Amino acid sequence: MAGYRLGFAAPSALQTALALRDAIAPKADPHWHVCGIPQIFYADHGSDFTSQHLEQVAADLPMALVFSTPGMPRGRGRIERFFETLAQLFLCTVPGYAPAGTPRPSTTVTLADLERRLRRFLVEDYHRRVHGETGTPPQARWEAGGFLPRLPESTAQLDLLLLTVPKPRRVHQDGIRFQGLRYIDLTLAAYVGEPVTIRYDPRDLAEIRVYHRDGFLCRAICPELAGATIELKDLVRARDARRRELRAGILGRAKLVDLLLRAVAPEAAPDAPPATPDEPPTTPRLKRYLNE
Repeated sequence: MAGYRLGFAAPSALQTALALRDAIAPKADPHWHVCGIPQIFYADHGSDFTSQHLEQVAADLPMALVFSTPGMPRGRGRIERFFETLAQLFLCTVPGYAPAGTPRPSTTVTLADLERRLRRFLVEDYHRRVHGETGTPPQARWEAGGFLPRLPESTAQLDLLLLTVPKPRRVHQDGIRFQGLRYIDLTLAAYVGEPVTIRYDPRDLAEIRVYHRDGFLCRAICPELAGATIELKDLVRARDARRRELRAGILGRAKLVDLLLRAVAPEAAPDAPPATPDEPPTTPRLKRYLNE
């Protein structure tokens, strides 16, 4: 087992690239030795595997993309067997496990705890368990082969797997603006007004990588998020909540103003429709503002 990703995100080219990045990179755990760029990346015809982004990644590493034959699932038997192993040896030990036909359990487990349990199972159990076909534990077989993994020339090259599609930006006097945040670095002072390309890790928006003319320039930091980790989905969720809050406040004030105007000069608009609690009358300018 070279790497994995666990989460609720839907399959996408980004999620595939992140999993591949984790599989290639050397592991922080000294007991997990499997790493390196594969010669062949074998996958099915899902849109996350046939994306242009993954094709570019394969060309940059390089590695060969090989797809299974449509309508012939036996070509994917090994990965399906691994999923069955997880179900038989791991999932049944997790709190909250409920096979089909059993009552819904009251015990639950968090995603972070589930990932810790899965990592411990892989490193301490699965990698050391005697394989039924080879007769050798996977880790022992890897170490006995004397295989030297092929690693990227630099971490920047490996980051192409981790990061999303490049985003064009321009350097301003106060830094680079992205997702309503401001990113700064001393290096950017010499590039004010210059177009750049940024790449970012959607799991952590505290930092972006800046490229100028296809060359790596610097890592820019968001002062507001320095020392913290915030995901893009959390940022979007918070921004949407704040937008709803402001909208509700504006509608409430508009209703109050309308009631005051009717109380002061009710004859000014004798034919105007009465206000309703859910939709107070608004001026055309206010309507345009609320629709933005």
